[in-house]
Amino acid sequence: MNIGWIYKDGEVIELPSLTAVIQLEKGWHVATCPELGVASQGKTRKEAHAMLAEAVELWIEAASAKEIKRRLKLGGTVQPLQLARA
Repeated sequence: MNIGWIYKDGEVIELPSLTAVIQLEKGWHVATCPELGVASQGKTRKEAHAMLAEAVELWIEAASAKEIKRRLKLGGTVQPLQLARA
């Protein structure tokens, strides 16, 4: 998910490339966006991804600029993991 930037509360906020992490938990696909701390779920991976995209869009729409920037500052990042002994 890459929006680029949004205009919120009179200011432009640059958004990083957002990530969807999807894991199977008790028969449901749970999707999270680590950068914002938003989550959703679905019966399939595709449904979970679509539901997460909608949840992130609605959250960005409802959240204040201050809260968006706070979560982006605290939020997780996704990076490749390189193992020394693999």
